[in-house]
Formats: sequence, C-alpha cells, structure tokens
Amino acid sequence: MRRRGPEFRRQVRRRLPNACWLTFGIFLIVIFFVFFTGDKGEMLSQPHVVQRYTRREQVAEDFNTTVEMISPGSFVRQLNDQVSLAKAFLVMAKANNDLQLAWELSAQIHESQILLSKSALRRTPLTTSESDGAIRDMAILLHQAQQLRYDSATMIMKLKATIQGLDEQVNSLKEKSNKYGQIAAEEVPKSLFCLGVSLTSEWFGNANLQRRLQENRQEAAKLEDNNLYHFCVFSDNVLAVSVVVNSTALNSKHPEKVIFHIVTDEVNHAAMRAWFTMNNFKGATVDIQKIEDFKWLNASYAPVLKQLQDSETQSYYFSSSGGDKATPIKYRNPKYLSMLNHLRFYIPDVFPALKKVVFLDDDVVVQKDLSDLFTLDLKGNVNGAVETCMETFHRYHKYLNYSHPLIREHFDPDACGWAFGMNVFDLVEWRRQNVTGIYHYWQEKNIDRTLWKLGTLPPGLLTFYGLTEPLDPSWHVLGLGYTNVDQQLIEKGAVLHFNGNSKPWLKIGQEKYKSLWDRYVHYGHPLVQRCNVH
Repeated sequence: MRRRGPEFRRQVRRRLPNACWLTFGIFLIVIFFVFFTGDKGEMLSQPHVVQRYTRREQVAEDFNTTVEMISPGSFVRQLNDQVSLAKAFLVMAKANNDLQLAWELSAQIHESQILLSKSALRRTPLTTSESDGAIRDMAILLHQAQQLRYDSATMIMKLKATIQGLDEQVNSLKEKSNKYGQIAAEEVPKSLFCLGVSLTSEWFGNANLQRRLQENRQEAAKLEDNNLYHFCVFSDNVLAVSVVVNSTALNSKHPEKVIFHIVTDEVNHAAMRAWFTMNNFKGATVDIQKIEDFKWLNASYAPVLKQLQDSETQSYYFSSSGGDKATPIKYRNPKYLSMLNHLRFYIPDVFPALKKVVFLDDDVVVQKDLSDLFTLDLKGNVNGAVETCMETFHRYHKYLNYSHPLIREHFDPDACGWAFGMNVFDLVEWRRQNVTGIYHYWQEKNIDRTLWKLGTLPPGLLTFYGLTEPLDPSWHVLGLGYTNVDQQLIEKGAVLHFNGNSKPWLKIGQEKYKSLWDRYVHYGHPLVQRCNVH
C-alpha cells in the first residue's frame, strides 16, 4: 500500500524526558518545605511579652485569697493577724488616752490594709520585699503596746467591762424606749380629744340628733333577734369604733342584718351616740350602752372591781413610785384594770337574750364578709379563736407563772395560745358551763399577781382552757401594730388586728399599714376636718 505524503501525515506527540519530571518534583518539594518552615518561624518569632502575660494569668488563676490567708507561712495571714491585734490595742490605747500610740497604730493599720488590698486586687501573694517592712514596723508597735501592759488578759478584762457597760446602757435605753412608747400609746391624741368634745357638744346642742335616735329605737326588736349577725365592741375610742363598724358594714353581703352592740363609758357616751346617729353605715344597726348602767357589775360580783378598790393594787398600777421597780412598765398599765377591758368575760350578762356573738377589739379592720362565722360549728366549745402557737413563745408558758403550783398542776405549759380581738362566742354553752364563774375563780387567785401579770389574755387562757375551738388563721391576722406581717396574709385576712403599741390613729403607728385603716375613716366629715384628724 502506497504511503501518504508528508503533508497528509498525523503529527506525532513528543513525550517530556524523565529528567524534566524529576526537576519539577524537586521544585514542588522545595516550595512546600519553605512554606511550612516560614510559618513556623513566624510563630516562633512572637514577642516574649505574650508568653509572660499568659504565665501571669496562670499564676492569678492559681492564687486563692482564702487559702493564702490561712496558710501558716503566708505574709497575708501575718499581716491580717497583726491588723486584728492592732485594732484591739487601738481601742485600749484610746481608752487609756494614749493618743500618740493610737495614732501610730491607726497609721500602721492603714498601711497594712493597703498592702492587703493590692495583693487581693492583683491576685498574687505578697513578696518578702513588699511585706517585710510593714510586718516589722507593726511588730514593733505591738511590742510597745504590750510593754505598756496592754497584754491579752488586761485587754479581755477591760473589754468585758466595756461590753458590760454598753449592755447596761442598751438596757437603759430599751427601758426608756418602752416607757415612752407605752406613754405615747396610752395618751389620747389632741385630735381625738377634740373630736370627742365636739361630738359631745353637738349631741347636747342638737335636739334633732336626739330625736333621730328615738326614731331609730323603734328597731329595738332587732337587738335580740338571733337570726341576725350580732357583733360587740367595748371601747372609749369613737374613731376606732367607727372604723370597725364601717369596715364590717362595707364588706358585708347583708349589711342590713348586721347589728353592732357598743359599750362605752359615761365620758364618751354622748360622743358615741352623736357620731353613730349622724352617720349611716349601709343600713347596719348600731346600739350604744354605757357601762355605768350595768348595776349588776359591782365589787361584790366582779373581782376586778374589788381589786381596783385595794390600795396596794392602786399603788402598783397608778403610782409612779409604787410597785416592783424590776417590773416592766407594760405590766403596770392601768388599762388592764379597766372594766371595759374585762367586760368581755361578762358578755352573757350584758346580752342575756343572745345566743351567739362575734367579739371585736376596737383596733381591728374588717375586710371580708363575716357572716360565715355565725354558722361555724364550735363542736361544743365556748370560744372560737385563731391559735397563735406557730412559735414556741405563744404557748401557755409564755403568759403564765409555772413556778406556781396552781398553774403547774392544772395547765399544760406547751398548750397552744390563742388571741383575743376576733372571737366567736357560743353564749348558750357559756351559760351552761358557767364560764364567768371560772374567770372569777382565777381572778381571785391572782390578787397578789403571782399567777400572771399582764392584761386579759392570761385569765382568758385559763378561763377558756379546753373550751376553745381553733379557727382558720385567715379569719384573724395579728401583728400589724408591732411587727412585719406577710403581705399575702394581709390580703387573705378577714380581720386585720393592729395589736401592739403602734395603733393606726397614733403618730407612732406603722405607716406601711396605716392605709388599711385610713380607707374606712370618714375624713370628709366636718368635725373630723375641724379637729385635724389625719
């Protein structure tokens, strides 16, 4: 076969020699080597300050101030111990009028504290060069103080004497504070006195008020109707009773069924009648009596009245120089011999036609409907009350003298206490069990004040022992007159009790709770404004 001409032949590919490929491979290896060697060199060429900074962070992380302070060989601990001792010597130097040493100690304490602060801030231990001078100078001062007989034994004795003196001052100030607080709580504010006088003048000068009272007496049948809700309050404070009545009526589902029985004294009787005649409380009925009209309440029947006539008792309660000097002033408050205060033990005698009543103190505010109290089953007991023994100091041993055999033999010291201020009384059961007679028995046994000292609660605990039915705590929230009360308890409470000296109508009342009381005060009344009641 004939071969094609050269112009028609396919060109042949020429292959690169092996030497070229070898050269190219060596070139790539060199470039790879140079690249990684340069990167490593750049990494190795970083400044040494970064490495030093990293080492410092590591030291700071390892430094623990607490461990350093308790370490036996630590300069921080030595300085702290010296500063503590120097502060004690500083007190003694000032007490001994050694002002030069006191100044030197104070300056050295300041210098040591600066060193300790620096160590804590930079988070590194103190070095020998930093702390040596301060430790040495402080040691010299402490030795000097010891040479001046400011030794530990002397310091302890003097400090004990100082502490004892301060304790005596604190006790004296507490006693004065209690005394002045008690006086403030007992005194009638000028504005309330003005209101009482103004109402009394209004009653005797306004024939229309007396005529309106006579018209209201046509509803006298309500006062003995046991199908209605009967409340009783015994007080000589017009404004306080007004708040109790107003708050109860405003929060009642059926205010027309609410009957208030108020007992006061001769001095405030006209003022009470004037106020409750000229004001309307949503249709609630208010009846007012005076304790002087209860002819059956005399010294031959009531032991408290008999004690009131005793010269020793009068000296104890009413004389500033009489009685036991060690007895706190709160135990010698004359109000505890007030018959208005003790009238709660004679409720069946005051209201002979009634079967059940709710007793309210005049320092309470009602913020729920109380009609359910009249349908509560007291399970044969006489008194329905909220117990207060959530803490141990509200048990019987807190109120009674258990060193007396009569108390020790008849009453459990850990029995749960309860509170007056909102109580449901079954008067039928009261009369059946002659509870007033029980009260008379214990009152006569306490003629020398050896069974208890304070108020009406201790005789109440004795009188109603085994005759009290515990109520749900939300019915009666206490403490608004002397302590802090949980806001949730206040919101859920049916009756809020300002027991204690800080009554809401006094200037010493707790401001944070005053609004709970203020909302039921008739501040818009002309007589209230005239007397500047606020």
